[in-house]
Amino acid sequence: MQLIGEINVGRPLLVLAVREEAQYLGSGLPVLLTGMGKVNAATALATVLARGPRPSGVVNLGTAGALRPGWTGTHVIGTVIQHDLDSRVLRNLTGETYGAPLTLVDAGGPTLATGDSFISDEASRERLAAQAPLVDMEGYALAAAADRAGVPLRIVKHVSDDAGEGAARTWRESVADCARVLADWAAEHLPAGS
Repeated sequence: MQLIGEINVGRPLLVLAVREEAQYLGSGLPVLLTGMGKVNAATALATVLARGPRPSGVVNLGTAGALRPGWTGTHVIGTVIQHDLDSRVLRNLTGETYGAPLTLVDAGGPTLATGDSFISDEASRERLAAQAPLVDMEGYALAAAADRAGVPLRIVKHVSDDAGEGAARTWRESVADCARVLADWAAEHLPAGS
């Protein structure tokens, strides 16, 4: 976890998993690098929000794998789900629902499936494509932490790979281009004075 800059009330906090995704940001807004995966994402954001001051909102910028053909470009996410938590089994065991889908402030956007596995095989891709068009490793965890803290969250993902065979290589080759697109999105939608 690394916080770059200072969080101020009335201004958003940018949250990204790794430095490679943040390399072109120049908005003057504070940036939290969480590390990859749900645990790193949730604990980093929860720690920063608990310390205060609270930002006006959180904006998660990052890369995502496309689970369905034709999904490219930048997407503002509407709903997040966990693809690696079997909520049905847990509900049968306890009578409680854990890991229900979370609807974000941009409710009309696509669904993002989050899990701790980097999806890079066709079987996993096909299984997950029935639930969502995009996949990442941090979105749901960030949404849960922000929701519990009462801070609005937006998730903006740029497709880096097809979440199939060769996805890891494709991510490494495309992350710099994705970072540039995400920085441009931030500059356009989140001016430094906001």
